[in-house]
Amino acid sequence: MTESPSRPLKTISVRRWYLEMRENLGRELSHPVPGTRVTRAIAPSVRYYRTLYNAVGAKWKWIDRDLLSDEELAETIQDERVEVYVLRVDGEPAGFGELDRRQGDEIELAYFGLIEKYTGRGLGKFLLNWLVLRAWAYSPSRLWLHTCELDHPAARPLYQQAGFEVFDERMIDQRVEA
Repeated sequence: MTESPSRPLKTISVRRWYLEMRENLGRELSHPVPGTRVTRAIAPSVRYYRTLYNAVGAKWKWIDRDLLSDEELAETIQDERVEVYVLRVDGEPAGFGELDRRQGDEIELAYFGLIEKYTGRGLGKFLLNWLVLRAWAYSPSRLWLHTCELDHPAARPLYQQAGFEVFDERMIDQRVEA
């Protein structure tokens, strides 16, 4: 996405929380909905990734990845150290999570969320715990993420229930659609 008259951007000040987990606190959870499974999108196409990203994040003003060119985005999401996992319910994408292993012995849960029609059924808790277990299979020194006040109101509490602890909080300038 580029800034244009049809999609103008503005900068707003938002609170961002940085959370981390220093030991594996994940636990196996049963599938909350019949027909639920998680699959890896290996080297996903830019088009497919943008579809997932926007289906999950548009309501929450996610635009960071839309500001990247197709080439920049492909370089990131097709890196073998970036893993994109798709939660599916009866074959349909219901959400996704992205683990970024490009930072030495740390892993960032770079993106995580559900498509709105799949919220409220325990799928977020299930997917988050699935991603935590997957990340810890690499034995990182820590798993971390950030969230902000623009995200779903249940996001930060869900992360904390899963065992993540806040290690920093700050106000940032965030670009959003005007």
